[in-house]
Amino acid sequence: MKHFVKVLLQNPGTVSLALFTREILANPRAMGAACPSAPALASYMAAQVPWDREGLVLELGGGTGAVTAALLKRGLPPWKLVVVERSPTLAHHLRQRFPQLRIIQGDAAQLSQLLSHEKTKSVGSIVSSLPLRSLHPATTRAISHQFETLLDWGGSLVQFTYDLRGTRSGLLPRFRKLSSKIIWSNLPPARVEVFERKS
Repeated sequence: MKHFVKVLLQNPGTVSLALFTREILANPRAMGAACPSAPALASYMAAQVPWDREGLVLELGGGTGAVTAALLKRGLPPWKLVVVERSPTLAHHLRQRFPQLRIIQGDAAQLSQLLSHEKTKSVGSIVSSLPLRSLHPATTRAISHQFETLLDWGGSLVQFTYDLRGTRSGLLPRFRKLSSKIIWSNLPPARVEVFERKS
């Protein structure tokens, strides 16, 4: 047993996979991914965030931290990034892995309330791993409303989905799609879409 724990501590990827598996078995509909994001998916999502935009970058559904790490690796200043994760277990994991970041445990449908204590209220970009298509329609509408309320006009929303046909336009009525790309190397393949907040 001690050897097993030592191996886990020496390999953060193993810890992340174990945590992810536990969470998806406990609440599969709430998890945005079938397995942790592959480096190619995380890197591509991070690359879609414009660095010159004012305001915070919100990452929603931080999970085990694959996209978080990619955002930091690309050069996003830690002070500019806020990560929201619904699962208490995964939020705790993220706080341990990224002690320099603000990790908020809570529901994205209540983003305005969760961010009420942030000094910087402006949100320039949102990077979302939330399973918008598999959530209850009322929950998806509430999250979409939060996107509309918080994101600055012209702000970017980076969203991935396992539905390779893409996000239905009705899910994000106040957004214009700018680009869409399938990351075939992810398991399973995922489509990354970039939207702009319309005025």
